[in-house]
Amino acid sequence: MTLEQLNRLEAAAARSALERCCGAARWVERVCGARPFADRAALDEAAEGAFAGLERADWLEAFAHHPRIGDLASLRAKYASTAAWAGEEQRGAAGAGEDTLAALAAGNRAYEERFGYIFIVCATGKSADEMLSLLRARLPHSPEREMRIAAEEQMKITRLRLEKLLEGGR
Repeated sequence: MTLEQLNRLEAAAARSALERCCGAARWVERVCGARPFADRAALDEAAEGAFAGLERADWLEAFAHHPRIGDLASLRAKYASTAAWAGEEQRGAAGAGEDTLAALAAGNRAYEERFGYIFIVCATGKSADEMLSLLRARLPHSPEREMRIAAEEQMKITRLRLEKLLEGGR
């Protein structure tokens, strides 16, 4: 889709398109409400501004729209609207060996038990071993620090997905 097409979408269709980029309803509403965008920089500015006002509940809502790293079955079932994007983002996990996938699954469980939400990482370009290393490095963080890091990772993912949306992404 082009920026012009995004600008012309009915509100419900625009919300649906933007939700593929970030699952936080407040972010979607703010970005949708900032239309029309004069150019890509204006869209990026609106996206960044919308992030600035998000709170913990909003971030948790966004995180809930992601499959667990390495959970390839979940990509296909629960996350059909973003499965192609998430699958591409998690390509490094797709080719991982059984030991690495088992360690990712165990790490995901430990992370979720500790923080109350799934491990969020911008997986694009990362191998399964790199993601596992990041997961293990982040487990000892305080809940406050980890929420900030997870939110930053969500913002990276959203920026990439906005690019995909405007590229006519799959």
